[in-house]
Amino acid sequence: MSQSLIFDMDGTLFQTDKILEISLEDAFNHLRDLNEWDSVTPIDKYLEIMGVPLPKVWETLLPNHSNEVREQTDAYFLERLIENIRSGKGALYPNVLEIFNHLKENDCSIYIASNGLTEYLKAIVSYYHLDNWVTETFSIQQIESLNKSDLVQIIIEKYGITNAAVVGDRLSDINAAKDNGLVAIGCNFDFARDDELSQADLVIDDLIELKTIIQLNK
Repeated sequence: MSQSLIFDMDGTLFQTDKILEISLEDAFNHLRDLNEWDSVTPIDKYLEIMGVPLPKVWETLLPNHSNEVREQTDAYFLERLIENIRSGKGALYPNVLEIFNHLKENDCSIYIASNGLTEYLKAIVSYYHLDNWVTETFSIQQIESLNKSDLVQIIIEKYGITNAAVVGDRLSDINAAKDNGLVAIGCNFDFARDDELSQADLVIDDLIELKTIIQLNK
């Protein structure tokens, strides 16, 4: 198996759905208070585009609003996400810590490459003490292109990685692996889509399956 594994965060390690709806509702209630929104909260629309960088999220959810309103909503949404994480309302997927322990025992380096913002990722890593296993967490906010393939390339170059896999639930993760000559492991979790997973090299239904993959490829 790969000597390094690069994990997505939302929908792969962290069960974003547990805090997503309440945080989005908070954000749109805030817009209602400002008389900037008078309809239902577009949760279904958000779920359709789950995984894209947040600036593109607000372009989609608030197509008729100014960039200023989008940026203010983005900032408020981030505050609510972080508060809900720190309040323990989120959760990791089953077996995250078990597989992290297993990977470390097998000398695999662990990285995170996420479309989430830096402060949001820090809140998750801090609350669940993921830095006990993860070498470094990378945010899409660190690169101008907002392209996960470019983010993974930065990890590869920084750490001199030659043998690795990207583990994630969406097409951006699969493309990030393929664009960098890495193995693409798709996660058939909450936000995954069959048409996207079909492009992965391997598909898992539970992170614990990585144990078997590692044993088969050692």
